[in-house]
Amino acid sequence: MKQEVMTIVRQKELAPKIYELVLTGELVKEMSMPGQFLHIRVPRSDLLLRRPISINQYDQDEKTCTIIYRVEGEGTKCFSELSAGDQLDVMGPLGHGFEIDELHAGDTAFIVGGGIGVPPLYQLSKDLTAKGVKVVHFLGFGTYEAVYYADEFQALGTTRFSTDDGTFGIQGNVGNLLLAESIQPDAVFACGNNGLLKTVEQLYSEVENVQLSIESRMACGMGACYACVCHVPGDENKSVKVCEDGPVFQAGEVIF
Repeated sequence: MKQEVMTIVRQKELAPKIYELVLTGELVKEMSMPGQFLHIRVPRSDLLLRRPISINQYDQDEKTCTIIYRVEGEGTKCFSELSAGDQLDVMGPLGHGFEIDELHAGDTAFIVGGGIGVPPLYQLSKDLTAKGVKVVHFLGFGTYEAVYYADEFQALGTTRFSTDDGTFGIQGNVGNLLLAESIQPDAVFACGNNGLLKTVEQLYSEVENVQLSIESRMACGMGACYACVCHVPGDENKSVKVCEDGPVFQAGEVIF
């Protein structure tokens, strides 16, 4: 983990309150595992806590990385008002991401995401397809207007969509997509709310390699403050820290 004042290359709104922001800096050289996150200082003196935002993708040759975030409070609203040439104080990459070493060319991987859980899955899918792994994406959104990166994921592999109101793809949540799928994958990767992760864990209990990325509020981002702990099965006194031990865990390792 390192810290750097990175420069914004560009920023645009992908969907209502959803922004894509591209940063450049030497910190990109440290990025090699999909699923990690950055801890970003809000450029306002009255907002002290950094904001954890997952890394959407990175390009070490260009020294750029991309984050996609949703405006939810004053901190992310402040980010959304920045433009090319502005700078951000960034720590990272942080956390334990997705492990893909065990997958090989010809294997099939399901990639499952909902809402703002979709962004970190894009670099994961790029890395898997580069290995010759067949990817199938299952992506859920609230409504057609909220859909983003549809073309990007479709360019990498089969992509199925759901929306809560049925305005794009099938009506319902991602679980409905998975229930309609007859193929048994070699691995499953998911990121989203706890309900989505529980569904994936239950549906693919017989798949050995199921990796789940947890969404959690964080303070320090480095495992010092214990603000993002979750308990482990079988021992109510034992816990793990999402920011340091995760955010990616194997199915069965934590209680949602």
